[in-house]
Amino acid sequence: MSAVAPTIESFFTDRLITQRDASPHTIGSYRDTFRLLLGFAHDRTGKAPSQLDFVDLDATLVAAFLTHLERDRHNSVATRNARLSAIRSMFGYAALRHPEHAELIRRVLAMPAKRSDQTIVCYLTSGEVDALLAAPDQTTWIGRRDHALLLVAVQTGLRVSEITGLVWGDAHLGVGAHVRCRGKGRKHRATPLTAQTVDTLRVWLRESCGNPDDPLFPSRRGGPLSSDAVGWLTAKYAKAASDAGSSIASKHVTPHVLRHTAAMNLLQSGVDVSVIALWLGHEHIQTTQIYLHADLALKERALARTAPANTVAGRYRPGDALLAFLEAL
Repeated sequence: MSAVAPTIESFFTDRLITQRDASPHTIGSYRDTFRLLLGFAHDRTGKAPSQLDFVDLDATLVAAFLTHLERDRHNSVATRNARLSAIRSMFGYAALRHPEHAELIRRVLAMPAKRSDQTIVCYLTSGEVDALLAAPDQTTWIGRRDHALLLVAVQTGLRVSEITGLVWGDAHLGVGAHVRCRGKGRKHRATPLTAQTVDTLRVWLRESCGNPDDPLFPSRRGGPLSSDAVGWLTAKYAKAASDAGSSIASKHVTPHVLRHTAAMNLLQSGVDVSVIALWLGHEHIQTTQIYLHADLALKERALARTAPANTVAGRYRPGDALLAFLEAL
């Protein structure tokens, strides 16, 4: 085999799995990146992925691959940058193993992430949340599971991977009710539950009768739901709420929108941004600042406390009708 194949294999088995003990989510994301990159390189060079060398994966090809992601696959800038981050991580690892390709590797590592516009986060109003939670048919097992899942998501703000990873033993419904999860960056955290969520989970747990290690929200076959499945059911119930006349119709509702909704509820209730960052499991408080930009009511309250400028509006006075007639001739 050429230089690339054993290096990529070693990067996954030695660096990601053994040294960094990377999460399955990270490994899956990096795997998908290199599947796409190697497939693109095969189309460009005609070489099988196992026959590619580092000279085939130079900065020119990587740049073309990133353009392909945005133009042909219609990926967002954030996805494009995530793919580049995975590529640079592997090339940084390769730099120590292949000094003969130092200049080629340096050019790839020097490729910058692409800047993008920061959009205002999408979140649901209280009425839209009520409509979404009312959409599942709670006369069925699936409906009761989905109602409990959506309620936990919109109240706790857990990431979709954290929700699908919850097991029975993570739900503590006694005094100081909370759920425990292992989040991004391998950070463990406990998130409090409201009385309404506790009541819903108690009913759901009595019905499920599982073991401590069983998924809290299982699929029909008893295994954990996938992230795609949670995204699909969220969109399904948002569509049902939309058909029932809710204003949710104007929004693209995803599991991450439910996370944003939980954060906005905390912010509008007067919770400090640093506490919200801990609640959501953000590594840096700057990440939580996006909710300040989205809260128009907060800005309006700030505006009400400012002193208005000492000025008056001008008044329009029409010109003389006769002169206007003469100028129009």
